Formats: sequence, structure tokens, C-alpha cells
Amino acid sequence: MANFRFRGLIAPILNAFKDDLSVNLSVIQDYAKFLADSKIMGVLVNGTSGEGMSMTVTERKKVTEEWLQAVKKTDQHLMVQIGGAPLPDVLELAKHADSVGAHSLLCLPDLYYKPATSADLTRYLKTVSAAAPNTPLLYYHIPRFTHVNIHMGQFLNDVVGKIPTFHGIKFTSNALDEGIAAVKANGGKYAVFLGAPQLKAGAYTLGFDSAIATPLNMFPQLGVTILDSVKQSKLDKAKQTQDALTQLCSILTKYAKYGSWVPTMKVAMELYTPIKVGKARAPLVNITPDEIKQMKKEIDTLNYF
Repeated sequence: MANFRFRGLIAPILNAFKDDLSVNLSVIQDYAKFLADSKIMGVLVNGTSGEGMSMTVTERKKVTEEWLQAVKKTDQHLMVQIGGAPLPDVLELAKHADSVGAHSLLCLPDLYYKPATSADLTRYLKTVSAAAPNTPLLYYHIPRFTHVNIHMGQFLNDVVGKIPTFHGIKFTSNALDEGIAAVKANGGKYAVFLGAPQLKAGAYTLGFDSAIATPLNMFPQLGVTILDSVKQSKLDKAKQTQDALTQLCSILTKYAKYGSWVPTMKVAMELYTPIKVGKARAPLVNITPDEIKQMKKEIDTLNYF
């Protein structure tokens, strides 16, 4: 099994849908190039931002295959989120990603029979790992959505040596003390990707070195600048850029409905990049034309562009 060496920034892509909300694969090649040109050298498909849990197994496979073709040209790392489905479907998606050559897997916990302990979560991920023995596996910690609140520092110490393909987590939580415990677990050998864009500058100064964050799709320069500034000890610049990103996130969150900012992020993608991703699928609720107009007005007043 290949080791997992990627560190840095990964954009959790927004799956594009046509007007009839069928999957639009035609934008993927240009999407990959846009991100690569913006110095984002990793992509995550079929995650929360990609509405993977609102797609069929067949659709998720097709998206994975098309992105694999795209990243061959851009030399980007492709991570595939396979969770958020009944276990038989998760295993099928894991086998598929493994067979077609995905670079890594990310997996949510079971969302109904929720793991309550590190041992529970380890058993689940070990089952997933066995279906994809050649592909590095990471766990997707996002307790706001999953309501699985296992402490990630403890889990990463407990799981050592128990899952051959296991290499780390995506940590989408504002509990930065827990995140730092995860970064330090097992002697710092696991990859820990920050999923909270509002915490980037502070998290990087405390030991994080990587992130998977939705704003990297539409505002990639801000994410790149924050990480580079911290690496170069230009902390004032990192703080200033973080403030700009936080303001943008606050506006996008303000217009979010149904507990998710994916529809507002898709609008921002359409407004501020050349990539057209369409609307979000149900059960997410798209914002109205008047709300789009007002949101754009608020973003434009920040003079980011």
C-alpha cells in the first residue's frame, strides 16, 4: 500500500449540476485547471460541499472517474469521500475508488448506527479499509452534521496500528484544543486537515499544516496567502488575510438555509470564478435572486476583488 504524503491545501469541490439537476461532468476538466492555476494542488470529491450524500452511487462513481482523468493533466491529489450512505454502498464506493486509482479516501462515520467510542469507530473504518486495501484512508470528523463526538486526539492515539491503510483525519470543528491534540497524536505522524476556514491562521501557528476548506474553491488566493504567510512568519499578513476570509465566510453563512452554506457557496462560485456549478439539490434550499443580489452587494463592499 502506498503511503499518504500529501500535505497542504485541498479544495472540497462543488459538484456541478445542470438546470434539470442532473450531474454535469463537462465542467470538471476546466475546474481542475482553475484550481491548479490557483495553486490548489488537492481536490476532494463527493464530500459535504460536493453534495455527495444527495447523489446516487452511480453518479458518485462517474464524478470520481472524470476527476481522475482531470487530475492526470494537472498533477493534483484526488481524495474521494465515500461515506454518508448505507454500509454496502460505502464499501462499493471504496472498492470502486480503489480499483480506478484514487489517491486517497475520506470516510464519514455511519450516520444512523453512530459509533459511540474509539473502538466502535475503529471497527467501522477497518471494515471500510478492507474494501480498499491499496488506498490510504482518512476519517471525516464533522460532528455538527454527524453528531459523532468522539475526541479526535484520543481516537488517533487509540487507532495506531489497528487499520493498515489509515493515515489521518479531516477535522471540521471549532474545538481547536481537540484539533491540536489530534495533530500531536501518535507523535504527529497522522495527517490532520483543518476544515474550519475561519480558524486557519490561528491553527497554522499552533501546528496544523493542511486544510480542506470550501472557500478554496472561490477564494483560493486567500487560503494560499494565509498558509504561506504563516510559513514565512509574516503573521500580520496572515491575520489581515484571515480577517478578510472570515468576513466573506460570515456573509455566506448569513444567507445559508437548511443548516448548510453549500447553496451560497455555489452562488459565490458562479459570481467570482469562471466555473459554473449550477444550483444545489434537495434537500438543500437555494437562495432567491433577491438574496443573491444582496449577498453580492455585501461581498463587493469588502473590496476583496
